[in-house]
Amino acid sequence: MENYMQDAFLPLRDVVFKTIRQSILTGELKPGERLMEIHLANKLGVSRTPIREAIRQLELEGLVIMVPRKGAQVASITEKSMTDVLEVRLALEKLAVELACKRITYEQKEELKRVLEEFEKAVDEGDAGAIARADVAFHDAIFNATGNMRLGQMVNNLAEQMYRYRFEYIKDEGGRKLLVEEHRRIFEAVINGRIEDATNEISVHIKNQEDSIINQIRMEKID
Repeated sequence: MENYMQDAFLPLRDVVFKTIRQSILTGELKPGERLMEIHLANKLGVSRTPIREAIRQLELEGLVIMVPRKGAQVASITEKSMTDVLEVRLALEKLAVELACKRITYEQKEELKRVLEEFEKAVDEGDAGAIARADVAFHDAIFNATGNMRLGQMVNNLAEQMYRYRFEYIKDEGGRKLLVEEHRRIFEAVINGRIEDATNEISVHIKNQEDSIINQIRMEKID
């Protein structure tokens, strides 16, 4: 929960909410883990009131569930919830690469190249958090190249939910080399205006993510 002090200018309840939510999204607080109010209050140096308020907000977002006689715990990542999110993401990403192929400027091509290289550097260094942030930056650069503000707003509304699944995928070190190759192919298709290739590559990219996360979910059930 290292981001706690960075948002100190926000109202305390919002800081606590953002801090706990980020810990869930990045896997620091794991699916099924109980959220003990006293423990969290002591860890963050606050009273139990903002913790309780944050837990209620997280329950509304679907990141926390209330279990009888056990209290609050981090919601599990299920195949259904993941599939729902990725179906929406796929539709938005396919539209984004199509528009980006048609509208991307020289400056945006350079920016896309820069964030691609940042992603590859993050993968080489092996920090999952840095890889996730660089992955977001790569896809955001494509959305920016569409010139469609409404599309960007829709993506932002889904961003927090997507981040959780994105992070689960990135935690699998064995799949990171494939991620680099997929990003490189998407990049090449977009900057060269190859719409069919771009939509095919983004579809493969997201399908591989879905397959990997489903495999992880099923393996955890076996364990």
